[in-house]
Amino acid sequence: MWVFENPLALWGILFILFVIAEAATTQLVSVWFAIGAFAALIASYFKASSIVQLIIFICVSVVCLLVTRPLVKKFTKGKIQSTNADRCIGQTAIVIKEINNSEASGQVKVGGNIWSAQSENGELIAEGEKVSVIKIEGVKLIVKQEKE
Repeated sequence: MWVFENPLALWGILFILFVIAEAATTQLVSVWFAIGAFAALIASYFKASSIVQLIIFICVSVVCLLVTRPLVKKFTKGKIQSTNADRCIGQTAIVIKEINNSEASGQVKVGGNIWSAQSENGELIAEGEKVSVIKIEGVKLIVKQEKE
């Protein structure tokens, strides 16, 4: 096969394939191998032996991976955006619109803010009742009626 007889073509094809693989993914998965293949391509251009080209490919790829991977992970780590909404959990709220899970209706006021609400166990909770906030699911507070 002509590719194995021409190492310049082999490294060129591998470089292109690694670049395409990198472009097709959302994570950095093959950029290090693309750099290694490019280094081996240069070695091939200068007529280095096949063993030297392979060693260059492996060494450059591994060094690039070891040097850049921790930096990449640090900068691409998902940052959690704090909204302070969890401060509502455990607080007492006042029902300002009847809570009816089957009709997906209900609102409460807690900490000066109005939230959509659902009851924890599906019970109807009348307007004006006091409820405790159990948890937050999406943009709705899950509440239970306070016992008096």
